[in-house]
Amino acid sequence: MKAFFMRRSLLAAAGLGLALTAVLPAQAASTVPAVPAPQLTETSAPPVATPYPDTAVAREQVAQAFALAQRTHRKVLLDFGGNWCPDCKMLGGIFALPDAARWLDSQFVVVPVNVGRINTNLDLAARYGVTIKAVPTVIIVTPDGHALNGDGSTALGNARSMSPQAVLDLISSWNKRG
Repeated sequence: MKAFFMRRSLLAAAGLGLALTAVLPAQAASTVPAVPAPQLTETSAPPVATPYPDTAVAREQVAQAFALAQRTHRKVLLDFGGNWCPDCKMLGGIFALPDAARWLDSQFVVVPVNVGRINTNLDLAARYGVTIKAVPTVIIVTPDGHALNGDGSTALGNARSMSPQAVLDLISSWNKRG
């Protein structure tokens, strides 16, 4: 499960990036238009046991994500958390639902960033004006590095009590900001 979301985004981008280049060649500097979140039929999701890869790969994955986001004109969704966190595991489960995963991959390069026990990789969030005090912390960033939801980055901290639809609708509202 390590790097599941990053690999999924990278693989999806191979095909999506080519399609977007053909559709949007004159809009090289713009991002993929924000598409509303799909209406999910699932009312719950099974948690993912280990949604975050090793802490040591975060910097490389974030750098790769921004390079890919620039090529495919998608935004980057940085999901900061830890494998010990129940809400993080639930968020991973929601992100893995088939319709949710397709929509996320169409809009974002998703990067799960392991922050250990909220003691490592914190500088990656600080780059975007966000101080991680709790997890999960989710930041949506444009390919050029502008955070769209620094004001609500901890809103998914209670993912266990949110429906999958509510999670995607919140992410969709942030996505529309940029």
